[in-house]
Amino acid sequence: MKKMAVLMAALLLASCASKPPKSLVTPNPPVSKQPLPDGGLSQPQTMRGIWLATVSRLDWPPINSVTLSPALRAEQQKAALTAKLDKLQRLGINTVFFQVKPDATALWPSKILPWSDTLTGVIGQDPGYDPLQFILDEAHQRGMKVHAWFNPYRVSTNTKPSTVAELNRTLSLRPASIFVLHREWIRTAGDRYVLDPGIPEVRDWITSIVAEVVARYPVDGVQFDDYFYSETASSALNDSQTFRQYGQGFVAKADWRRHNTQLLIEQVSRTIKQLNPNVQFGVSPAGVWRNRSFDPAGSETRGAAAYDESFADTRRWVQQGLLDYIAPQIYWPFTRDAARYDVLAKWWAQVVKPTNTKLYIGVALYKVGEPSKMEPEWTRDGGVPELRKQIEMNETLPGIAGTILFREGYLAQPQTRQAVDYLQGRWGR
Repeated sequence: MKKMAVLMAALLLASCASKPPKSLVTPNPPVSKQPLPDGGLSQPQTMRGIWLATVSRLDWPPINSVTLSPALRAEQQKAALTAKLDKLQRLGINTVFFQVKPDATALWPSKILPWSDTLTGVIGQDPGYDPLQFILDEAHQRGMKVHAWFNPYRVSTNTKPSTVAELNRTLSLRPASIFVLHREWIRTAGDRYVLDPGIPEVRDWITSIVAEVVARYPVDGVQFDDYFYSETASSALNDSQTFRQYGQGFVAKADWRRHNTQLLIEQVSRTIKQLNPNVQFGVSPAGVWRNRSFDPAGSETRGAAAYDESFADTRRWVQQGLLDYIAPQIYWPFTRDAARYDVLAKWWAQVVKPTNTKLYIGVALYKVGEPSKMEPEWTRDGGVPELRKQIEMNETLPGIAGTILFREGYLAQPQTRQAVDYLQGRWGR
């Protein structure tokens, strides 16, 4: 009971304006704080990170591994992950952002979420090992850090009838999918099933998932990606009823939505620091906070803005000290007039300057070598000159603490060979 109290106290402390639900979907597991690895890992002066995506098996695990027998599958997945870590270590990468929650499933034995189907092909099927613990052990042995990367609101990557059937089949599992346990929390947006961010119990549920990982594992950090309110013009989130129920005091739904995102970040930030102050909490938003044409405090850009599109006031989170780091995705070249790399990097450097929040810049490795009429720099001399300019700015401009590459799978693509050779020469061992 004492261990249970640790987690519950953290969740109660984290709760802000929203009233905690009477009960969460599943009982909170008995957990205790985990110590850092022996001796700890010294904070690198410069972040050299990379995102490792598991959603749809983009980077890992190997797609063909799910067809193997359980023993061979686990062996191949472990071998593939250690091979990636070896390569990253040789490249000079010191931090891996590992996607542990690609949707409403988990890559660890959770008491709240069912096992991810990315591991076995079936939601809820035990892969026979703990991928999160495995990467933590292997990365820490190599002197590398691991940040647990969460997609907070996504439930599925599509709304196909086969996906619905698979989610429904989890009803007999413990734990079952949130899709069947709380169907009233589920909406459709961007042609995906998502959780409604305006429901207070949803935010508390997400916070409990982060708390489970931070309390049970020696992760070096926790990161949320840019999927807060995620919708498209053809598939908007219908939260009108939620707004009527919870939006008292807000004239504009947009302001209420930003308030909801703010509450989630506050809850998660406080919960992490209550459980383990050494765990870094960060967010990787879209590169543009707001355009100056809409807000004098914004950047001299004309791109989709997180404030207006995702209803995420990321600049405010930095100013309020809710984040240990922010990693804006500045996925454009120096010559892209609507969203110049240097303009945005300098703008963010000014945002973090009076704060204790570190700034890491997300760089578009996935664009290197890809032909583009709008951004021809990515193919000029293998994309090396553009990549060099971006990394040199990241490593010399005061206020920028490092670079994170999106994403690991592109290191092995033919079109990035020259760029990887450049990185090897610059960062490698």
